[in-house]
Amino acid sequence: MDRENIGSAPPARLRVEVRTVDGSSELLAPVGELDHHTADLLRSPLDSALDEGRSRLVVDCSGLEFCDSTGLNVLLGARLRADAAGGGVHLVGMRPAVARVFQITGADAVFTVHETLATVLPD
Repeated sequence: MDRENIGSAPPARLRVEVRTVDGSSELLAPVGELDHHTADLLRSPLDSALDEGRSRLVVDCSGLEFCDSTGLNVLLGARLRADAAGGGVHLVGMRPAVARVFQITGADAVFTVHETLATVLPD
């Protein structure tokens, strides 16, 4: 699937790099703007990882410049599915503007938030 151009998302507004770590965790690195127009670019690989049995999802937010309520809902939906499967969603390296959205909505209280990838991924 072309993860840079789904639906009405303009090319290159959001890119999501995905890799499996230790066979049980999925590392997703969205780069750009996560909003109504680009949400499926992150939702799709999150759903795929969960469908394939990887319930520990690590989202490296260091390249995320913007996140609106739609993007937040994508992450919350993944968290619910991951929790139900015995895993979770770990957010890493949030920029201040993105972290503020999570603080304002209270979503920072339902996610495990890490400052760096080194604190969440095994060596």
